[in-house]
Amino acid sequence: MNIPSNERLEKVYGEGVESAARFTALAENFKKRYGHDEAEFFSSPGRTELIGNHTDHNGGKVIAGSIDLDTIGAAHSNNSSIIHITSEGYKKEITVDIEKLDSVKKGGGTEALLAGMMEGAQKFGFQIGGFDAYVSTNVIAAAGVSSSASFEMLVCTIVNHFFNEGTMSCADYAKIGQYAENVYWNKASGMMDQMACAVGGPVLFDFSNGSQPEYKPLDFSFQSKGYRLVIVNTGKGHADLSEEYSGIPNEMKEAAKVLGVNILCETNLENLLAHADEIPNDRAVLRAIHFFEENRRVEEMAAAIEQDDTDKILRLVNESGTSSWELLQNCYSLQNCKEQKISLTLALTQLFLNKIGKGVCRVHGGGFAGVIMSLVPLEEVDNYVKYISKYVGESNVYPMNIRPVGAVRI
Repeated sequence: MNIPSNERLEKVYGEGVESAARFTALAENFKKRYGHDEAEFFSSPGRTELIGNHTDHNGGKVIAGSIDLDTIGAAHSNNSSIIHITSEGYKKEITVDIEKLDSVKKGGGTEALLAGMMEGAQKFGFQIGGFDAYVSTNVIAAAGVSSSASFEMLVCTIVNHFFNEGTMSCADYAKIGQYAENVYWNKASGMMDQMACAVGGPVLFDFSNGSQPEYKPLDFSFQSKGYRLVIVNTGKGHADLSEEYSGIPNEMKEAAKVLGVNILCETNLENLLAHADEIPNDRAVLRAIHFFEENRRVEEMAAAIEQDDTDKILRLVNESGTSSWELLQNCYSLQNCKEQKISLTLALTQLFLNKIGKGVCRVHGGGFAGVIMSLVPLEEVDNYVKYISKYVGESNVYPMNIRPVGAVRI
């Protein structure tokens, strides 16, 4: 069984040794599990959100990018109606019969997510079929870098290659992933996670056009400006946070309804301020203010990237984090307000950054529990890892880079 060439691996990963070892092990496990002598290989990265926290679901703007952690898969069509997926580290095989999607229980789990994606693909006019796949990932689970969206985009890439002759777009991938999460997970998510994983590189997204988001690749690298992106997993909260996550888009839409529109991108800050006293939910007003100001910051950061203004980029990321903490209010859960891992890790990180006089930090992803993002000067990365590891453990600190390639067949 031939694994991807070094040339192809270097294009995706920037190297061909460690990645070749991963794909060699993947191929061996796939053959052992399913008996195929041939396979196609696929990769889908996790994602980082640089600015634009919780705006996509209300038609907002985001700058996000794929990261150099990914989900990889070896797969082959099996000429049946059954999808078999073995995910490394999980004992139970994921099995879905595409002719019996109605029998899959909704509400959560990978089987439900897979069934939802197959139903979504069909609803959006694409072909589906049975296949066998062996999957491995180094994307951090439950840590705000979208391990679920990485898996979703991997499956979409497989379905696109085997059954649709490459006709599916990144937006199609994202719609399918969103449909599965909305309908089969009861999660009111937008499309940002999926789009960032699918497209690759740093990208400016505009979600105001509904199911056809606009996006523009950006020529930018923190590393070239002397900074390293560091994701810190602060520790997963014990509560089910689905209600907290869904509360943000729902409250934003609650404010939008008072303003006479469906979602906030259809109006503006001036209209919100003129009618703020008509919205009984104060938090909904604060979250709406965050939406409009965050959109402004995203536009300013895109311009700052074009102008090569690193100081402004960092200032805007810092302002975004402050807004998430104060207005969006997604740095801790009200279900257990004494557990504030994100707030604590942000405070500890800020003490470190204040001491060295450079760098910024902010909540990352959905929030409430999980992850923060830090931008640390390259010469201080090792010191920061050592410092913050005392509080969260070294295994929870991940220096990483933006990956230039999204979800692909390798």
